[in-house]
Formats: sequence, C-alpha cells, structure tokens
Amino acid sequence: MRLLEASSYEVEGFGSARDLLSGLAAGLPECLIVDLQMPNMTGLELQQHLARTGITIPTIVITAHDEPGTKERCIAAGAAAYLLKPLRKASLLTAIDRAIETST
Repeated sequence: MRLLEASSYEVEGFGSARDLLSGLAAGLPECLIVDLQMPNMTGLELQQHLARTGITIPTIVITAHDEPGTKERCIAAGAAAYLLKPLRKASLLTAIDRAIETST
C-alpha cells in the first residue's frame, strides 16, 4: 500500500473479499488488486462474482502460486492483468495505469 500511496494513488485496503463487497455500496474503485489466494473467496471467485452481478471494475490478480491454466482463467474472467509475486514495482504501477486507462 505504501508504494501506491507514494505514487499518488488513493488506496483502501480490505481484509477479505466479503469486506470489499460490503464496501462497494460507498462507490466503485477505479481498480482492484486482489490476491488469488484469499480466505473464503479467492481472487478468481471474486472476479466471477462481480461479473455475475454486473459490476465491472478493472482487476489485477496477483499470486505467488501460479499453476497451469490459472492465468488464462483469470483473464477470461476479466482480469486486466495477472502478476506473479514477488512483484516488480514498475510492473504493478504499469498494470494499474493500463487498467485505469482502458476502463475510462
């Protein structure tokens, strides 16, 4: 979060996908960064849930556990980017900028 704040992004963190979904009533963010391995609802499940409910938010999926086919499933579900940990700062910032640009 510090990297994003230092790069002049307004950042809000959530403890889980359910917390995020509850927070959407206050407004949609310009971009989501989700971990593939989250408790109770994975990043992919969150993407699929948002799509089913008609909510479109550019989403960047990050993971340390890349498995065959996972990237393709995330992209098919609408992910704007799929990044592997450890994240390179420049790659993350570029992915955010692209995700925001393509959504406007």
